[in-house]
Order: sequence, then C-alpha cells, then structure tokens
Amino acid sequence: MSDMSIRSAYAGAVTSSPRWLTGPEQRAWQAYRRMTLLLNARISRELADDCGLSDPDYDVLSNLGESAERRCRVNELADRMLWSRSRLSHHLTRMQQRGLVSREHCADDGRGAVVVLTDAGLRKLEEAAAGHVEAVRRHFIDLLTPEEIDAFAGIGETVVTHLTDEGGAPA
Repeated sequence: MSDMSIRSAYAGAVTSSPRWLTGPEQRAWQAYRRMTLLLNARISRELADDCGLSDPDYDVLSNLGESAERRCRVNELADRMLWSRSRLSHHLTRMQQRGLVSREHCADDGRGAVVVLTDAGLRKLEEAAAGHVEAVRRHFIDLLTPEEIDAFAGIGETVVTHLTDEGGAPA
C-alpha cells in the first residue's frame, strides 16, 4: 500500500494529523522490515537444515549455555528471552522430551523451577553454534563495515532502551 493510500485509508480516523514518514524515513523503515524478515528466515532455515534446531530451541540452549552452571530459573529465562512463562513452559516440555533440557524444583522456592541444559543439549548447542555464527557472519556481519556495525549496534540499543524504559519488556 502506498503512503498516499495509507493516508487516504485513515483520513478522518485520526483526530490529529500524523507525522507521515518522509521518503528517506519510509525507505529506512521498509529496508529494516524486509531485512529482518529475510535475515531471520534465512538463518532459521540454515539452522534447521544444519542441526535440526529451531530458532526458539537455539535461543533456549544458548541462553542456558551462557548461564552459571548451565541452569536458570524458568521465570528468569522467560524474562531474558522476552517470552511469556506459558510459552517457555510449553517449549521446554518439547525440548525436555528430546533430552535437551531438564527441569528441577527450585531449592529456595517451592513454587519455582530451574531449567538445566543437559549434556545432550550442550552437545547439540556446540554442534549448532559454529554453523549459526557463520550464517550470521555470512548474511549480516561480513556485509557491513566496522562503522556500520557500530552504527547498527547503537541504533538497536537506542530502540531497545526506549522500548524497555517505556513500559517494560513485552510478555
């Protein structure tokens, strides 16, 4: 839908005049949207083809791999990953059935649970990590100059700070 079509479609629906994107702003927004969709799809497909893991699987495994003693409270892991506890719980159940993670009762909180990266999960993470990082390099990092990488990191950090300071992380 063109910018003019969008304006026409919403004419009268908004009481104050919106600040429409300029040509360069629209170009940047559309490039970002297309880039994230295409990049995520390509890296996800390669991850699945290379080692049989989904993006969510890899996210859980890599977060646990970076945690002390390869374990984390479920609620802390959900917060770190910006997932709801329900979504994480369902995903952990599927990963547990495949032997990648296990759950334990939390010693200091009878209602809490701890998720643990199993030895099989660690092996799967190690199998996936090299190919995953190579895909990230090939399809993103190596296409940019060091200055572009710094600018991109700064942009991302600015937006993340705004979104998390504004109302907290999404559930």
